[in-house]
Amino acid sequence: MPVPPATPRPTLEAVAARAGVSRATVSRVVNGGAGVTEQLAARVRRAVDELGYVPNRAARALVTRRHDAVAVVIAEPETRVFTDPFFALQLRGISDELTARDAQLVLMLTRGDEDSERVGRYLAGGHVDGALVFSVHLDDPLPGLVRRAGLPAVFGGRPGDPAATPYVDCDNRGGARAAVRHLASLGRRRIAHISGPLDQTSAVDRLDGWRDITEAAGSGLEAGPGLLASGDFTPEGGARAMSALLERRPDLDGVFAASDLTASGALWALRDAGLRVPEDVAVVGFDDLRTVAQHTEPPLTTVRQDIEEMGRLMARSLLDAGDRAGSPESAKRDGVILPTTLVRRASA
Repeated sequence: MPVPPATPRPTLEAVAARAGVSRATVSRVVNGGAGVTEQLAARVRRAVDELGYVPNRAARALVTRRHDAVAVVIAEPETRVFTDPFFALQLRGISDELTARDAQLVLMLTRGDEDSERVGRYLAGGHVDGALVFSVHLDDPLPGLVRRAGLPAVFGGRPGDPAATPYVDCDNRGGARAAVRHLASLGRRRIAHISGPLDQTSAVDRLDGWRDITEAAGSGLEAGPGLLASGDFTPEGGARAMSALLERRPDLDGVFAASDLTASGALWALRDAGLRVPEDVAVVGFDDLRTVAQHTEPPLTTVRQDIEEMGRLMARSLLDAGDRAGSPESAKRDGVILPTTLVRRASA
């Protein structure tokens, strides 16, 4: 059966003829240019709708030097990104904002310096209008590569590189303080901490928040390295760290874990050791990942950060900066810190 010929796509010339204006006027309206009266712009938009005209993105990019595409760069391997619900929430927030602004998301993951170099080459190649970069580690070359690419960028989380701004983060240190204060208010005096990987600023800030409370003069709390164990923001890392803590300090009575996934692993290890939560050991996490915190046994008390809103704000900040390019506002290079909230459930 013969395939019917494809219907030709409407052209700028066809829209111009339908609207009774010049091709240049149609181009300015379609590409968001200035210098067209509202009356003429309305005629052009009506003609676009009637003809079903869809702009050619490649041609539009030549005129506007914009691609309506944003690279989302996560400095983690696929095995981490696709199993940790934190990343799903942040990507959902980013995607919602980009979709509302008719921009495409280009997802890029890195597993080491070679991948970072590949990402740097792609960003420098003029394929996207900007980059959203998160889960950066302290020795990561990504911030420098992004800067050399000359692209606008927004970082998720406070970067270790002071020049890597603007960024969007939550109040990691303040949230950690709230978690430890809550455990202390329950009468817990030997409060351990399972940190995240200390080559990430979020983990360092949460560790500092734990120290702020446990080492404060007159707190009545025990402190010191014996109550600290390193994790990696995973359940398995949390379980290993909890087991190590119990070997050193079987008398501990509270745990602040640097993430909900870490806390979930700590709960496994406590249960395997025959300890009751919260009667013997009270546990507080960080993130408020609903798919984790509400389904642990018992449900997890945790510090909530609005992960989706962080993603939306990152994308909004980047796109708004592109719209303001060349204006005084485009020179602002600030960090945004969102508040955190303690969410009480049964574990503490």
